[in-house]
Amino acid sequence: MIPEPPEYDTDVAFQPAAEYAPVVELDPLPLHEAREESGYWYLASPYSKYPAGMCAAFDEVCRAAGWLTLRGVFVYSPIAHTHPIAVESEIDLADHSIWLPADKPLMDGACGIIVCEMDTWQSSYGVQEEIKVFHAANKPVYGLRWPR
Repeated sequence: MIPEPPEYDTDVAFQPAAEYAPVVELDPLPLHEAREESGYWYLASPYSKYPAGMCAAFDEVCRAAGWLTLRGVFVYSPIAHTHPIAVESEIDLADHSIWLPADKPLMDGACGIIVCEMDTWQSSYGVQEEIKVFHAANKPVYGLRWPR
C-alpha cells in the first residue's frame, strides 16, 4: 500500500507566472550556445493531451532528451523523470497541482527552457505555464522541432 502523500499548499509551492498570451512560436535552439551553458536546461513537452497518449509522450521526450544529451546539451525532463514515478506510485499522471509545484525548484535551477515541439505543445497547459515561469525569470526560451 502506498502511503498518503503530504498535503501541498499549492498557493505557496507554485504560483502561476503573470499572464501572457499563449506562446505559439519559439526561437529555434542554438545548439552551440546551449552547449556552452553551465548547468542544465529544462526540457518541456506536452503530456496529458498528447494525441498518441501519455506513454507515447514519455517515449518521445526521452528520445529528444537522448538526442540533446548526445550533442552535449544536458537536460532535465519533468516527463522523463516523473512519468515512471507516477506510474509506480499510482499518482495522478495529469494532476498539475502536484507536478507543477514539484517541478518549480528545477525550473528555478535551470539555465533556460527548451520546448520539445511535439504535437499539441502550443495548447499544453503545463508547457504554457512552464514558459511563463521562464519568461518571468528572464531566462532563455527555445524550441526544438520534434520529431527530427
